[in-house]
Amino acid sequence: QVQLVESGGGLVQAGGSLRLSCAASGRSFSSYAMGWFRQAPGKEREFVAAISRFGQPTSIAASLKGRFTISRDIDKNTVYLQMNSLKPEDTAVYYCAGGQYGSSPTLYDYWGQGTQVTVSS
Repeated sequence: QVQLVESGGGLVQAGGSLRLSCAASGRSFSSYAMGWFRQAPGKEREFVAAISRFGQPTSIAASLKGRFTISRDIDKNTVYLQMNSLKPEDTAVYYCAGGQYGSSPTLYDYWGQGTQVTVSS
């Protein structure tokens, strides 16, 4: 079992930045690829970013490339999502997930509780 806890969400003005963190505990963090997904009200959960168990490769959703980056610190059992130039449409609950590398939510077995990101215009 892996327990995932997200942090770093909050309210930010458009154009600002946030860094989300996801702390993992339990079974070996390095055994899993990690992903970030988000879900806005009334919308389906969508892929944001993924990082393999070794730190490379990484994948960012096409619409977010150039603004979002994903990284992991194996020593700290933590994965990060750096979000820059935020837009109101980035407003959502952001979820961290652990499992197999890829963009489908079905690849991930473990999920955090989510952290709210709200971008004001």
